Amino acid sequence: MHHSGEDDVDGLRERKRADSRARVVDVAFGLFAERGYDEVTVAEVCTAAGIAPRTFFRYFPTKDDVLTEPARVLADRVQAELAATPARVSDTAALHAALLVVGAELVADDQRAAGLFRVLRQAPAARAHPLMRLGDRERVVAAALVDRTGGTVDWRVRLTVARSTAAFRVWLDDLVDGAVEGDPMAHLREVLDAS
Repeated sequence: MHHSGEDDVDGLRERKRADSRARVVDVAFGLFAERGYDEVTVAEVCTAAGIAPRTFFRYFPTKDDVLTEPARVLADRVQAELAATPARVSDTAALHAALLVVGAELVADDQRAAGLFRVLRQAPAARAHPLMRLGDRERVVAAALVDRTGGTVDWRVRLTVARSTAAFRVWLDDLVDGAVEGDPMAHLREVLDAS
């Protein structure tokens, strides 16, 4: 049986691990932006991050997996938001609310987000990685969406997810390219509403 003190220690340990992973991603993406993904070795990332290669490989099985970390974090965040949304909320409203939360987090740290996504655009390894396959990610989000209601994933749910995630990608491209005029969150709401 876990005691609350042990839970606190486990929670702290998990937060420290997540912070350390995020720091490694930031360092790696900084190097990738400077020199290009293919020109940076895992050893160089480890040296710049002040970690041992063993630690790197505990977090990321391969260098390619570092590239997919931002997408994984975003997908996990969307799933967590959906899990916390009551079943009475429509699928579209639940999904849009989750994407607005994620969008607000990206806007709050827009320079970092823009840098991460610029690197992803330039790295062929990111596009080839299984985590970046859009259809697969959309199926995971669709499953999280219907888990709230006990429903099943059908073409309607998949279409809702595909339209909303396409709208989010359009908004994210605008954000990364500096093409958002005015309030980025108002722009996200407008794009989502148009989907």
